[in-house]
Parts: sequence; structure tokens; C-alpha cells
Amino acid sequence: MSLRLLHTADWHVGRTLRGRSRLDEHEATLEQLVALAEDQQVGLVVVAGDLFDTAAPAPDAERLVYRTLLQLAGDDRQVLIIAGNHDHPRRWNAVAPVLDLARIHVRPFVVAPAQGGVIELEITGTPTCIALLPWLSQRHAVSADDLLSRDADQHNQTYLDRMRRVAKALCAPFSADRANLVVGHLTAVGATLGGGERLAHTIFDYAVPASIFPPTAGYVALGHLHRHQRVDGPAPTYYSGSPLQLDFGEGDNDPTAVIVELAPGRPARLEAIELDAAPRLRTLTGSVTELELLARDTGNAHLRLVVRERHRAGLADELRERFSRAVEVRIEPVEVPGDEGGRGIAAPPRRLGRSPYELFGEFMAQQSVIDSRVAALFAELVEQDSSEDHDAGGDNAP
Repeated sequence: MSLRLLHTADWHVGRTLRGRSRLDEHEATLEQLVALAEDQQVGLVVVAGDLFDTAAPAPDAERLVYRTLLQLAGDDRQVLIIAGNHDHPRRWNAVAPVLDLARIHVRPFVVAPAQGGVIELEITGTPTCIALLPWLSQRHAVSADDLLSRDADQHNQTYLDRMRRVAKALCAPFSADRANLVVGHLTAVGATLGGGERLAHTIFDYAVPASIFPPTAGYVALGHLHRHQRVDGPAPTYYSGSPLQLDFGEGDNDPTAVIVELAPGRPARLEAIELDAAPRLRTLTGSVTELELLARDTGNAHLRLVVRERHRAGLADELRERFSRAVEVRIEPVEVPGDEGGRGIAAPPRRLGRSPYELFGEFMAQQSVIDSRVAALFAELVEQDSSEDHDAGGDNAP
């Protein structure tokens, strides 16, 4: 008596690449996920947050996500969704009653077990208990903790202590005669960043150990970090990873989804399936001649070119014409001995189309400042406007 489930997360539909739409790549990737669910004959699909890239997705992005969810729910499959830090929980809350009619269960907020924080289903003959832990920001951890505990007046104020109590309350209904599953969107201590996450929500106070989940959990399905990996803990705890590379910082990630076999009373067995529907993202570094040689082995990948040559007018445009798949060109001029007039000195860096995080990181490097706390504070400032807008509505998205 066991069930097979598909664990995926961090779709980030709507994400662009240096201003270029990737909707067609997301569509191909999600079609591959649907085919995987069908081929593997799974009874449950778990999407552990960040289906969208922004809290206000474009209509085309919404259409693709909702269509995919309906396809995943085909053949009597159950689908479970939790909100991530990029998702707008109130938008999900608005469509949840409609999606529920198609066996698509949405949990945008952390709620008590009796209010939907725990779902009990029978899937392919296997009684299953599922604890749902959507993204919980620091400013909403207090209210969630108060909701799930009776001694709120004695609470310690740290995020970790509150997350530990929330997890304990959600996992309390687990029993040996059921397949027990946790679905969460969070940063786990000891996990490796994928390279494209929001810095402010992945370090310091947001990190929690996997030990907050009990050994009675047969599997802990996580989202938030974009690299597929296991996290040490009492229960088998895994990030599925994103199904496609989202940023050039994720060039070392293999896009994956995870097939899990889960049964009462025993740990999960799983297989990571590599996905290849979307082009990879590759960074190539060298002279123009070296780049041409390196590019021969990159297939249809999107390229970021880091050119190390003496700077000359029109070099970047020349490279864009020569490398049709280049979406970003960076020039790192080399100094030529005896070069008069500073012609070998780098020109001011191009800023158009680059994110505030990239520009600030470059400034930090120029100033020889290596302090991730400063970078985290900057990220919080960048997101302050959107956070204030969401606070006005009472949700827990950034």
C-alpha cells in the first residue's frame, strides 16, 4: 500500500531573462511536467510554492499556470499547492474555491490543522496525512504562531522558535498507519542556494533547521531554493529544485522534478528526473576567439558572454551580432602594458536592463566589501514598496 507523487516547485512563470520573455520555455517545461505525471502514474502532485515570479502576474502567465494545474489534475490525480514568497496569497485565496472543484487544493496562508493546515486524503488506496506550510514572513510569524498555540503570551520572539512551534502543531496529526507528508516553502539550514533566489528571504533570520519536522514524516517536500538537494534532518527532506534554470547564477543547477514513493511506516523512496524542455543558461568567459570555440559546445543555450579583451568602440554590438544566442554581454577590458591615455581601462559598466541586486553587488565588489548582511539589508530596501502594499492588504507576500 503506497502512493506515488510528483514533487515540483519554483516555476516562476512570468520570469524574463534580461527583458526577454520566456513564456514559451515555461510552456514547454510545464508540458514536460504534465507528461511526467502521466508516464509515472502518480496519484498526487505537490507544487511547493512560487508558481509565479511576481505577486501581480500577467494574464498570459496566469493562463499558463491554471491550464497546467488542470492538466496535472487529470486522470483523478490530486494536486496540492502552497504559496511561496513570490506568490500573492490573496490572489490564490480568491481562486481556491474554483480550483478545489478540480481536486486542486490551495493553501495560501498558514492555518491550524482543523482549518485546512492539514489535509487527509486517500490516494490510490493509501491513507495520507499532509501538513501544509506556505511561506511565512517574519512579520506574519507572530500571528501564525498565536493561531496555532495556546500560550502566545509566553512566546519567544525569534522566527526559528515560532516556526518550530508552527511545524509541531501542523505535524501533530501524523500517525503510523498513514503516509505522512510535509509540504513547505522555506530556507533550510545547510542547504545550498540555487543562484536565483531573493537574497533577503534566504539568509540569516529566515533559515530554519530541518529538525523542526519530526521523524514521523515520511517525506518533506520543500520549495524556495532552486537547486535539487537533500537537507539533513530526522525525516527525508528534499528541495525539488526549479524545473528550468531561471538566472545565469543557476548555471550549475540541473532542472529537476522528483518522483516519490510513499507508504505508511517507512521512509520515502525517490528518483530525481532531469528536465530538458527549456534551453540551459551558460556563462562563457574569454577573448573573442576563445568565446567562439566555447560556444560550439553549448547547443541552444542562452549565453552570457564575459569578454576579456582590450576595449574598443562597438565591441559589445559586434559580439551580439556574432553570437545570436547571447542575451548579455559584459566587457572586462585587459590593460595593455604601455597603453597611453588609459585606453585599456574599463569603460563605465552598462546599467540598462540590469537588476538593482546586480548593480549593488558590482558596487560592493568595487569597494572590496564582502558582507552578506549589507546585501540582505539592501534587498529588503528594494522590496520595501511591494511589502508595504501587501501589508495594507494583510497578506504575507513580500
